[in-house]
Amino acid sequence: HVQLVESGGESVQAGGSLRLSCTSNVYTSGFWCMGWFRQAPGKEREGVAVIAGSGSPGYADSVKDRFTVSKDPNKGTLYLQMNSLKPEDTGIYYCAADAYGGSCVQKMRTGEFGYWGQGTQVTVS
Repeated sequence: HVQLVESGGESVQAGGSLRLSCTSNVYTSGFWCMGWFRQAPGKEREGVAVIAGSGSPGYADSVKDRFTVSKDPNKGTLYLQMNSLKPEDTGIYYCAADAYGGSCVQKMRTGEFGYWGQGTQVTVS
């Protein structure tokens, strides 16, 4: 049974930085894709960043050049470094993982991930 647990969310001022972590009970190398999604109040969940098993990343246009996704191949941990935060980055951030093939960027757009965490709140004011 795969478990994903997010941490690192907190309140921060605009322009600040945060690093989110997602701990899995499965080595990250066991997943085809891992990613981060977020849901703002009153809005649908949206893909933020993904990383393929090869390490190749993909980003939503809204976070490109500000956010960096990475993973520790020796641990079951996924990271999201968020810089130059804006109020519109506020939301619950979810970690997701998927063991099946296909384009990770496409999965980010569709949300087709098999495993999800419970989320961590990020508030930018």
